[in-house]
Amino acid sequence: MGSCTAQKPASKGTYGYDVEFFEKESIEMIQLKANDNGAAVLISPGYQGRIMTSTSRGMQGQSFGWINHDYISSGKINDQFNPFGGEERIWLGPEGGPFSIYFDQDEEQNFGNWRVPKELDTSPFELVQKSDRSVQFQKSMQISNASGHPLKLSIDRTITLLDLKETEATLSTSLHRSLDWVAYESENILSNKGDDSWDENSGFLSIWLLSMFNPSEEGLVFLPFQEGSEEELGKIVEDNYFGKVPEERLIIKGNMVYFKVDGKHRSKIGLSPERSTPYSGSYDPTSKTLTILWYSKPKDPTPYVNSKWGEQEDPLKGDALNSYNDGPVADGSILGPFYEIESSSPAALLQPGESIKHSQRIIHITGEEKYLNEVVNNLFQVSLTEMVSVFEED
Repeated sequence: MGSCTAQKPASKGTYGYDVEFFEKESIEMIQLKANDNGAAVLISPGYQGRIMTSTSRGMQGQSFGWINHDYISSGKINDQFNPFGGEERIWLGPEGGPFSIYFDQDEEQNFGNWRVPKELDTSPFELVQKSDRSVQFQKSMQISNASGHPLKLSIDRTITLLDLKETEATLSTSLHRSLDWVAYESENILSNKGDDSWDENSGFLSIWLLSMFNPSEEGLVFLPFQEGSEEELGKIVEDNYFGKVPEERLIIKGNMVYFKVDGKHRSKIGLSPERSTPYSGSYDPTSKTLTILWYSKPKDPTPYVNSKWGEQEDPLKGDALNSYNDGPVADGSILGPFYEIESSSPAALLQPGESIKHSQRIIHITGEEKYLNEVVNNLFQVSLTEMVSVFEED
């Protein structure tokens, strides 16, 4: 006599749990899956072609993206901002200043008046085409900036699952066969579809990619920087977004900035285009997860948008790379916790019909530390042991 056993639900923290969660919530998802390993990426057309999460080991594997399950299942929609989460979402800069698209004209730029345009928050992107390893989205919109100028634009966004050859080329090293990994690229094209040029009179935009991950007690973000004098290249790291970052949470050693991402202290840092390199990453010693982020930084100096709220000395002097650690606000409440790594394109100073492209690759690798160390050492000439011990030193 046969027995029928119900399938056990996937445990929280796994990729399978997140797949089942969105099925239960009746939210459409697209999966890109590798044939030769357990790599998979979960993408939402309804959340602007957002990469919600990924895994290197199939349905039972670790889910790398931070997802706000409680908020999504509540069904709430907030006029200001909807923190759905997700491993890579596309926004547009600048966030603050005279050409911000997050504040209305003549409004004081404070949190009460800040709101994310619905086109980048709750509106779906249109699915253009899909294959096993790639998916393409498109969205046309018109957004007005804080100077009252309407900007007509389109976004084309293509997400591709990378194979071993492409992944190793990005890392400039081979991966030991015992390692589990997932790698993907997003290519984002922003086009000026209006009749006016985007310039220092009417305003301009940038492509802004924000990646939300799960924090851990020992987690750290590392940002290599270009060495040189402050007179020549400016300060190494901007660390005063939400008040100065305490020195025990932000350490500069060699040519690397280390930033604690434990989800316990709300703080943000930024690197200028003069200081940043195309690479950054994070490491979680608990789960032995190494994350490498590469973005398409131009070789020649190029202006970047200034996202500082309120009055600005120069709207074209901003960061190329940022990292954010979530933590409780004044009343003790917390959005996450999560942490973010964010990359931006240069300012899109576009004539009508012109476009700018910004690409980003994210690679998650898990396995034995001695093999993860080979990747880190080859890319950054620093050992994993040095990285992990940086916050343990007096």
